[in-house]
Amino acid sequence: MPQFSYKARRRSGELVEGVLETPDRSAALVQIQRSGLFPISVADASGAGKPAGKAAKAVSLSSFLPPSMQAQMQRQRKPRLQELATFTTQLANLLNSGMPLTVALNSMTHLETRGIPAQASKDLRQEVTEGRSLSDAMMRQPVIFSDLYINMVRAGETSGKLVDVLRRMAAHFQQFADVQAKFKSAMVYPIMVVCFGILLVILFMMFVMPKFTEIFEGFNIPLPLPTQMLIGISAFFTNFWCLVISGMVLLAIFILFKRFSTSAAGKRKLDQWRMRLPIFGKVIKINLFGQFARTLGTLLQNGVPVLTALKITEQIIPNVEMKQAIAKTRDAVTDGKTLAQPLAASKLFPQLMVDLVRIGEETGDVPGALNNLADTYENELQIALRVMSDLIGPLLIVVMAIGVGFLLLSIFLPLFKLISSIH
Repeated sequence: MPQFSYKARRRSGELVEGVLETPDRSAALVQIQRSGLFPISVADASGAGKPAGKAAKAVSLSSFLPPSMQAQMQRQRKPRLQELATFTTQLANLLNSGMPLTVALNSMTHLETRGIPAQASKDLRQEVTEGRSLSDAMMRQPVIFSDLYINMVRAGETSGKLVDVLRRMAAHFQQFADVQAKFKSAMVYPIMVVCFGILLVILFMMFVMPKFTEIFEGFNIPLPLPTQMLIGISAFFTNFWCLVISGMVLLAIFILFKRFSTSAAGKRKLDQWRMRLPIFGKVIKINLFGQFARTLGTLLQNGVPVLTALKITEQIIPNVEMKQAIAKTRDAVTDGKTLAQPLAASKLFPQLMVDLVRIGEETGDVPGALNNLADTYENELQIALRVMSDLIGPLLIVVMAIGVGFLLLSIFLPLFKLISSIH
């Protein structure tokens, strides 16, 4: 029977080591827990000295890739908001049932949470068993747990209301996940229509239009301007060197755009353009205002100091212009000003937000005012997404009708001229 060496701790904190003979590692864990111990590590002792054998000869396909690509593939991805919401809800439910933190984290290792590996819960359990707080243990896993998550957990530990904080945080992540899902679903239809339309045009230019070009060249008639334009575009799509040159030009444009978008001035300018887009700009601004209000309100509600809350909110907001406005607000609050004053001075935040924050400061309930603002903007976002979807549909139909009309006109005009010349 296989042997497993283990390290565990008693309830008093004393470290215990030993070896067990069990069928598998899961059975070893069960036996350790039944003994009243908290397992830290369980390793296979029976096969520790055996040679690697076939495992050593196994070659991964990723080993043939460049080191940078290998590192990219092996890098742990950040969990999605929905995954964080599920993980947080599960942990809050276990703690609410009366489980000690170490036992709850041990149970989390057996719960399936997509995006957050079981090893993360095992590491948290080990850190907590060794005497660290949950927030300090989470600081050692920055890929999974953000500054917002860590500071809210620390506030919950300080106030003794960790379960309530976890539940609020799960609701926070769930709300943002719902907003993201609605935005993506609103964009699915237009993106599919545009991609399908571009594919049809390319196929028409490469395979159908050359046949009409041969027919038109067989007759000595002057071709209308739209037809000449269409023949030129078709020749471009069927000419190999034109495609190569255009590909190189597009690659150069892409490289220049990436350089521009990664520079500080470029990021700021692009974020300004996004917020001023005709249809999408309003949706982007409402989403940013709602995200700012919800994040800051949730942090303040859970006891995070206002300067720390503003710094975390600044890190989470993706818009550079708003980041700078929040940084200036934090500096002004440090100098003793109220929160509403620098928000108004930035000329970026709407008057409704400034007024409600000022009222919240006068009544002593800024978190409540910010959460009410977040609810308002989230409701406005749903309406704006619906309006955007309703506008994009007809707009795409008009654009496609113009394109199809141009194609038909370019083809039928020479045919009409040919028929009239015959008569």
